[in-house]
Amino acid sequence: MAIDRRREAAGGGPGRQPAPAEENGSLPPGDAAASAPLGGRAGSGGGAEIQPLPPLHPGGGPHSSCCSVAAAPSLLLLDYDGSVLPFLGGLGGGYQKTLVLLTWIPALFIGFSQFSDSFLLDQPNFWCRGAGKGAELAGVTATGRWGDVGNWTSPPTTPFSTAAWGSPGNRSNSSGADGGDTPPLPSPPDKGDNASNCDCHAWDYGIRTGLVQNVVSKWDLVCDNAWKVHIAKFSLLVGLIFGYLITGCIADWVGRRPVLLFSIIFILIFGLTVALSVNVTMFSTLRFFEGFCLAGIILTLYALRIELCPPGKRFMITMVASFVAMAGQFLMPGLAALCRDWQVLQALIICPFLLMLLYWSIFPESLRWLMATQQFESAKRLILHFTQKNCMSPESDIKGVMPELEKELSRRPKKVCIVKVVGTRNLWKNIVVLCVNSLTGFGIHHCFARSMMGHEVKVPLLENFYADYYTVASIALASCLAMCVVVRFLGRRGGLLLFMILTALASLLQLGLLNLIGKYSQHPDSGMSDSVKDKFSIAFSIVGMFASHAVGSLSVFFCAEITPTVIRCGGLGLVLASAGFGMLTAPIIELHNQKGYFLHHIIFACCTLICIICILLLPESRDQNLPENISNGEHYTRQPLLPHKKGEQPLLLTNAELKDYSGLHDAAAAGDGLPEGATANGMKAM
Repeated sequence: MAIDRRREAAGGGPGRQPAPAEENGSLPPGDAAASAPLGGRAGSGGGAEIQPLPPLHPGGGPHSSCCSVAAAPSLLLLDYDGSVLPFLGGLGGGYQKTLVLLTWIPALFIGFSQFSDSFLLDQPNFWCRGAGKGAELAGVTATGRWGDVGNWTSPPTTPFSTAAWGSPGNRSNSSGADGGDTPPLPSPPDKGDNASNCDCHAWDYGIRTGLVQNVVSKWDLVCDNAWKVHIAKFSLLVGLIFGYLITGCIADWVGRRPVLLFSIIFILIFGLTVALSVNVTMFSTLRFFEGFCLAGIILTLYALRIELCPPGKRFMITMVASFVAMAGQFLMPGLAALCRDWQVLQALIICPFLLMLLYWSIFPESLRWLMATQQFESAKRLILHFTQKNCMSPESDIKGVMPELEKELSRRPKKVCIVKVVGTRNLWKNIVVLCVNSLTGFGIHHCFARSMMGHEVKVPLLENFYADYYTVASIALASCLAMCVVVRFLGRRGGLLLFMILTALASLLQLGLLNLIGKYSQHPDSGMSDSVKDKFSIAFSIVGMFASHAVGSLSVFFCAEITPTVIRCGGLGLVLASAGFGMLTAPIIELHNQKGYFLHHIIFACCTLICIICILLLPESRDQNLPENISNGEHYTRQPLLPHKKGEQPLLLTNAELKDYSGLHDAAAAGDGLPEGATANGMKAM
């Protein structure tokens, strides 16, 4: 009662209720300085509740000054999904459909670039020139082990291949700390055992990827120079990581369209120059810049695709782009067989980006970003362009978007950098959780792929390069199809949680159960053989690759939905860069000749358990309007996975059920009227 009296003295009535929800569960437009935002809850399935935060004004009460409303733009303009998008016809307009199609087409070119390392840097069999192919091989590589995830709703992946030295008959399983559970680990040629095999001055190569010559055979990157192959793989991944971080911040500041167009121009320059490299140092350096520009294209197209769609179509539109990118993955072996030379292949991969130069004249800036950053003059011109392309009449503006826009033309733009997220209460936690999920999903994917490909000696099917390649691609395709079904029924958070649980189970069973099976198989009366353990290992690896691919991809999409428009590219850049760091562990392990592979798997297995707990802290974004500014992003609040039963009292109150204590501090001067011994939290204990 003492609290209620203080609140009444401060000007805020105890019975004040939040404003009613807008239709379709839309996010409350405007920021905290605007008048009380609208609250909404997803229709069914326990979606994220978007709670209003009462604005504070210097005068004391939430509505102490009528002039404060004029400080923020009209709520109608900031409610993009609820007012502007319906006015433009959503995805029903022909022009919007054309723009979505234009974001799908480059996904095929991106798919080619993502998986080019599998062919350009594949480490072939080699022998001394003149010794004949039947002579003892100086080095025989393993079949190829990929750490890729095979799609693009998510960060670009580079297929990885691991060099295995010595002839197939001499490969031996390592029985290290895991008790023989790790796949056969190769031993590098050193002066003690393989130095005699590397005394040749010229080599002949048996390339398995359909090419007559690749980067390894061009510059003899074998024996003492084999480490340069892994550096070349580093260069593309490191370029992608830096590209995500830098182009994401730039796209939030200058716009999506300029970053996209400049990335296209420079990837043409650097990508075509890669084909003209004169040594491996030049090749690796140019691949870094190629990856940097490729990151800008991937990130801006991803954001533009999300920002064009209404709430119900975002996931479907993104998954179509993923399937188009996977088509590039499946077509890549045929493209390599057609080109025959790595330089021709590199040029053929980059040349299709020439078509994207036309985007300068046909692809507009993101209207959602223009509205969110209050660039209303440019937004007005773009809206008129949309209405003209869609042959719409001005009478279709039922909610009066254009008249409101006319009133705000003189407002100065308000742009935000991703650094601002540090001062938020909920938003930064959501982004960090998704970064950890992305890092874990893409990092552990290589562990499963390495484990599955480690059994090629005992599984003849896996001895073929194309069988390896298409096995990984098929697992990625199956994962994307499963994502479509699971997310439809469980939502973003439920689907992410399910796939993370599957990843954790596959990892723990592979590390623990297989060790137990290996010990029992050593007893003659156990009835178990090594083949049983190998089959279990392959099965767990397939399940792990399937689930971890979905975890990584869904984490990126989730981030794109819960990050506000004003910093969406910056948030996406952080999650995509985290995925890149996860994938970077694969060539690092290969560079150190698989030393630390088991510890690598253990660390990521522990991370999956942490991620399962953290996912429960995330909101649900299915069927919710995209947040436009940081204040909107703060209004996403966590809800239980299962809705409360009728009449059941929840243990924790939601924000809407908590009382408003905004007037407590302002009522301190009125404390003289309260009974002696009263405090801000009630009566003082005697």
